[in-house]
Amino acid sequence: MLQYMYFSEPPRGLVQEKMTENAAFSQNKVLTIDTMNPNVKKMEYAVRGPIVQRAMQIEKELREGVKKPFTEVIKANIGDAHAMGQQPITFFRQVLALCSYPELLNDNMFPEDAKSRARRILQACGGNSLGAYSASQGIDCVRQDVARYIERRDGGVPCDPDNVYLTTGASNGIVTMLQLLVCGEGASKTGVMISIPQYPLYSAALAELGAVQVNYYLNEDKCWSMDLSELERSLAEARKHCNPKALCVINPGNPTGQVQSRQCIEDVIRFAAKEHLFLMADEVYQDNVYAEGCQFHSFKKVLFELGPQYSNTVELASFHSTSKCYMGECGFRGGYMEVINMDPEVKAQLTKLVSIRLCAPVPGQALMDLVVNSPQPGEPSYTTFMKERTATLSLLAEKAKLTEEILNTVPGITCNPVQGAMYSFPNISLPQKAIKEAKALGQVPDMFYCMKMLEETGICLVPGSGFGQKDGTYHFRMTILPPTDKLKILLAKVKEFHLRFTQQYS
Repeated sequence: MLQYMYFSEPPRGLVQEKMTENAAFSQNKVLTIDTMNPNVKKMEYAVRGPIVQRAMQIEKELREGVKKPFTEVIKANIGDAHAMGQQPITFFRQVLALCSYPELLNDNMFPEDAKSRARRILQACGGNSLGAYSASQGIDCVRQDVARYIERRDGGVPCDPDNVYLTTGASNGIVTMLQLLVCGEGASKTGVMISIPQYPLYSAALAELGAVQVNYYLNEDKCWSMDLSELERSLAEARKHCNPKALCVINPGNPTGQVQSRQCIEDVIRFAAKEHLFLMADEVYQDNVYAEGCQFHSFKKVLFELGPQYSNTVELASFHSTSKCYMGECGFRGGYMEVINMDPEVKAQLTKLVSIRLCAPVPGQALMDLVVNSPQPGEPSYTTFMKERTATLSLLAEKAKLTEEILNTVPGITCNPVQGAMYSFPNISLPQKAIKEAKALGQVPDMFYCMKMLEETGICLVPGSGFGQKDGTYHFRMTILPPTDKLKILLAKVKEFHLRFTQQYS
């Protein structure tokens, strides 16, 4: 029935008939909409929500010959790099091919450094096969490589491989940590502070776990920066009705594309220490930094540079993934998390929790190893690897700038600089007539706007309401991933649609 609320209003008789059918069908079922886990019903995930479902229906209609004002659906709703045309890194795919089919190790077409990586990974696998389970925490040599990578990235700050857990993408690590954190009932129930706008994984996971979502707002007027006074306001309000235990930060930001300054990160760490909060740092876009003057600073590095007062006390979990940056290997579901200053007894429970799921996908673990142990100067694959890596990140930087510039030429659309990550999150001014019509249909105004855009142009965006936003403001999230020519077409269509929509409802 949800599709009717978001898409179009069906004839009243059809609704009644459908409800009667469903009621009759469910009468003798053990599991019904009324007896299922109520927390699951509360979950929402806008990135793959009603607009995307409708986009898939439209694609089917186009294949069946239904005439539309467009010939294809352009899905700019999700950071799925390879689906949008980004090319895989040759070295990564070579090693994964060798690991998947070891007979290829006898083939002269593969460079020796790719073969040596593959042999090392296979030797660490049960039966020398990617098809074997790994240790629950992850393949030992991969965790060692991750630890060395973190040490290099953070200028020599030590990393213990025993604090590294290989995960099914960063999402799995984030949800696992939230599972450990959440407990209590009523006023003692765990609260988790998340940024608004936020990546919907956080709100969905908290809903599933029955935790309290504690919103703190990013400052749109200051390029989506974090504001210490806003953190303090949010925490003080939350303590009236729950027990806030954790603070989540996404840097670089999703959906907002900002890169937080070092000063901001220092402030957040001091705040977490003062208020006794567990820090969760989502750093999956750490290589996606484009704007001049911006730089990625890991929370761990800053934590240790602040000295033992903080580095020996603040509890931190940080997350990385193979899905973003220059890799874009979403489908392999590779990732890791590192935990700092975790209570040893809790850490034993974390290990138990990941053991129940057996292990992260072993091909994803192998790919994570290649990300953290990429070709080095002097190795046969180094020149090609660096050329591909640099070209991918340079192109993303160009498209980030292009997106910001074009959107800011549209009256009624304001877009902050896309400093990092893979998305723009522009503010859109909607006419009161459109807002009124949306509300009359039971729709959020920016959902109404994005659905209209999809139906008229074939462009699939995600409304800002799916990520959270200040009351009275409206946004959409759009990925910068499409090829440059298609991105220009997409932006031109957005501009044309917005002008037409504004005129229609003015």
